[in-house]
Amino acid sequence: MRVFELSGFWLVVVNSIAWLVIQLGVAHLCQRVPESMLNHRLWLFRARTWERGGAIYQRVLRVRRWKSLLPSGGTVFRGGFSLRQVSSRSHRYLERWVVESCRAELTHWLTMVPVVVFFVWNPVAGDIVNIAYAILVNVPCILVQRHNRPRLLAILEKQCA
Repeated sequence: MRVFELSGFWLVVVNSIAWLVIQLGVAHLCQRVPESMLNHRLWLFRARTWERGGAIYQRVLRVRRWKSLLPSGGTVFRGGFSLRQVSSRSHRYLERWVVESCRAELTHWLTMVPVVVFFVWNPVAGDIVNIAYAILVNVPCILVQRHNRPRLLAILEKQCA
């Protein structure tokens, strides 16, 4: 459904700028989502039985081996929260960590949605490249959140017991 054509150089430039704007724009919008909408019990964030408390991601994908290679964008905006590592065992901090992991997951899900915009100026091969980019950049980050959050929730549960 290409509306206009761009040459190879301009495709790369326009795609790169579009992804930068989308990623920063979605992250900025998600930074403003109220904590009440980031409850780990909501459908999107809820742990599924088959995830086995996040263990499936370690067992199948070895998440712990590569998760440190991913960038942490949580502190890009003022007031952000780093999910790079758990730096406290305080109940309040862990609760915030869980909320922010939901925010990160939401951000990465929403960042993939605008890939359809790229269909306007990309040929089919470009569409495929942009879909692959959206998946390769965002899905690993989602998997890390789905791996980490149940583990943090388990620590919170033990603290409350």
